[in-house]
Amino acid sequence: MNGPEIHLEVAPELRLFVAHERRRGRTAVTTDGSSTLGHVVESLGVPLTEAGQLLVDGRPVPFSHIPAAGELVDVRAVQRPQHVPGAPLRFLLDVHLGTLARRLRLLGIDAAYAYEDIGDPALAKLSAKERRVLLTRDRGLLHRREIWAGAYVYSDRPEVQLRDVLERFAPELAPWTRCTACNGQLAAADKDTLGAQLQSGTQRSYEVFAQCTECDRAYWRGAHHARLEAIVTEAVRDFGSGTTGPADPAGGRA
Repeated sequence: MNGPEIHLEVAPELRLFVAHERRRGRTAVTTDGSSTLGHVVESLGVPLTEAGQLLVDGRPVPFSHIPAAGELVDVRAVQRPQHVPGAPLRFLLDVHLGTLARRLRLLGIDAAYAYEDIGDPALAKLSAKERRVLLTRDRGLLHRREIWAGAYVYSDRPEVQLRDVLERFAPELAPWTRCTACNGQLAAADKDTLGAQLQSGTQRSYEVFAQCTECDRAYWRGAHHARLEAIVTEAVRDFGSGTTGPADPAGGRA
């Protein structure tokens, strides 16, 4: 670039996206005189999914603003909770976020998950086709134009990832209503109907069951229930009330 020089600073939350020399505060950026401010921000490494309000000399401007020489630019993080147009709120997670996908499903949140690495173009197209918010730790993926909506998952710890998503998007919670394996809806089931899916010990020990309406997987309050109940209780306490599913199931991993 060989045009007007501006001075730009990104919010502390966004500094992991930019070069180390730009993490200390306001730094000079030479633009080409024709690119939008959104393009300039993205060229520095910040996905536009993570950029919130842009301020030029203290006043908000759109991403389409063309920077002029001497402008002071502040790039803020996305305001939380973040409003996503359209309803219902649905997510798509890449292959590296399987545990987060299961925990979102445990809370009744529609969370599609790519079990295989189908590639960035396919993920971006699926996000657009199904109007899902794409969750990923792949910074490059969030720069793809095809994405309908997206968000960077900032932590590599599932418990922190879950809180981050719930705080950022404030989805409606409906615990125990989705299959943690396939994302299908759960319905109450009779243990006699489940038949061969249940071992004799399970049939004797439990009376309340649920079954996925998509993959037929059976759920009951098994050995993992206390751990899953703790996840649900904390989420409902901190991020909103939730309806209870047909069996408070504990089958599957979360």
